[in-house]
Amino acid sequence: MQFSSKFLALALAVLPSALADRTFVINNACPSDVPLFINAQSQGIIPHGTNVTKTLPSDFSGLIYSTANGGSGTGRLVTSAGFHLDNGYYYIVKDDTHFNMGVEVSPHAATSNGFCPQLSCADADCTGVFPLTQQPQSFPAPGNSPPTSPLFECPGANIGFTVTFCPTQSFPSDAHSIHPIANRNKCLDVRGNVQANGTPVQIYDCNGSAAQSWLISPGSTKVQLADTTFCLDASPTPENGVGMKIWECFDNLPAQQWFLTDDNRIALENQGFCLDLTGGILTNGNQVQTWQCTDNDNNQAWVL
Repeated sequence: MQFSSKFLALALAVLPSALADRTFVINNACPSDVPLFINAQSQGIIPHGTNVTKTLPSDFSGLIYSTANGGSGTGRLVTSAGFHLDNGYYYIVKDDTHFNMGVEVSPHAATSNGFCPQLSCADADCTGVFPLTQQPQSFPAPGNSPPTSPLFECPGANIGFTVTFCPTQSFPSDAHSIHPIANRNKCLDVRGNVQANGTPVQIYDCNGSAAQSWLISPGSTKVQLADTTFCLDASPTPENGVGMKIWECFDNLPAQQWFLTDDNRIALENQGFCLDLTGGILTNGNQVQTWQCTDNDNNQAWVL
């Protein structure tokens, strides 16, 4: 009986440690103060160049993010640090329709045999992350090997994490590549990078050139070739099958007034026509067109 009492006392002494909360340090390396959200709940403001410490349950599950630079408190239009710590899992989620900032996740443990690596998504083209529309809803049982990217694991009930907003110490450039949703290796491209009225806009292999760098934002927007005065331009009377071109930018011109929708379409505002991958063909040189907007049509879905 005496042994049992001692064993029980030892077990009770160990239990609080085993179930201890986790420490999260959240750094703001952005060039301005940023709002902090955890699972769609506001946690206040983190001043520029400072950090806050949050104590979360050992089995915390959810998303940590900031809405600065065009994000939404609902978890849309943001890059998030994701956790399912009942199994020690962590990951990054990126909304392909808008990249508001880079995010870095660092476990408070050494990397070993593929477990506990640091994660970083510094720009809109980062890899090894979950798209918002494919973020995990269920998780595999832990094993002896680390899970497959973009899911990562750091086993241990008490291990904390550091989440850093803007690891490059800047917000991303407003310029984006625009990809057909069917293939992120293809880009919306100004043919030959000829910056002149009437130059066709086409699909081409992504190459990082100025011909593929566009200024675009969610909602009502121009689609402007970065560092130029040329915009994506449709016909004054848009119809199915009209090829896209660039033209000198004008304010309040219906042929240049677009709307980036929540479901990844680039639509002529209030006109019922969308930017369309002609025939669904991804061959270099295929000129894109306008076509009547259609729900669930991948030819009309674009990601940044």
